[in-house]
Amino acid sequence: MTAPQDKPLNELLSRSMVDIYVGPENTHWILHEKLLCHHSPFFRSIFYAKGSTTTSFGLPDEEDAPFKTLVGWLYSSSLPVPREESDLTMLLDLYLMAEKFRIPGLIADVLQVVREWYKFSDSYPGLRRVQYVYANTEDGSPMRHMLVHSVARMVVLEQGIPSHWDKALKKNGQLAVDILKAIQNWRLDEASIPDARDDPADAEELIDVEAEMVDAEEGDAEGAVEADADEGDAEEVNGQDDDAEAEAGEDSTDDTVVDSPVQAQHPAGKKLGGAGGKASDMAKNFKEMSLGVVPNGLTNNDYGTLAH
Repeated sequence: MTAPQDKPLNELLSRSMVDIYVGPENTHWILHEKLLCHHSPFFRSIFYAKGSTTTSFGLPDEEDAPFKTLVGWLYSSSLPVPREESDLTMLLDLYLMAEKFRIPGLIADVLQVVREWYKFSDSYPGLRRVQYVYANTEDGSPMRHMLVHSVARMVVLEQGIPSHWDKALKKNGQLAVDILKAIQNWRLDEASIPDARDDPADAEELIDVEAEMVDAEEGDAEGAVEADADEGDAEEVNGQDDDAEAEAGEDSTDDTVVDSPVQAQHPAGKKLGGAGGKASDMAKNFKEMSLGVVPNGLTNNDYGTLAH
């Protein structure tokens, strides 16, 4: 489909008019016949057909909003700029209408507006929009081509395939095939594409061997350090055992006396004799064993009284 040769608008505003009725409400449009037929082979086949005298045509299955935008484009060669993604809904309907009426100029303009919106918003077409266009266009549609190639780029560059896309691709095998064809058409540099025939397992084994050698060397070094530490610990344990035996030998004698803190400050004169000493010896040394200082400032025989 090729666009007709551009003509000035004034040359297309003929006196002959046609009546177009759109939608279930039969919205009435009165348009210049020459202008409409110049851009659309579809309407040309209706109004310029041999022997045709009709001057009206009904489009009951079409929506008013996209047809209104189509009329605006006929007379101004301009389209509204989408501000949000929701604005693309009407533009996609307009695109489908342009394909149906075979208006190549409008097809190209809508395609450019939609493409630029996704480009400058740094986003990709959503699944529902792709499915909508896919279900209402034929193979070779420029809009379908653009959307499929955009999705292919998303699949390659993003981290994983979104779950809803995964389900859609399983149900629509043709869409999955078209995405693969889109990637194939990129003609990527061969060096940038991984080659599974290189047997990556060999490379992984080589990497594993090198890693094991490094780990072994580190393990030997750690083992030597641990061995030295174990020897030191063993010597320390043996030393502690010897000290414990010596202390045990000292504790087993009858002459061992543990001094109280007060005795440490004020040592008593003598130690007790062996367990076999006589009672007289104990009585003789009793004073020597008594505390040299009475705690809490008490004097001899002054122990206070209990409060009642």
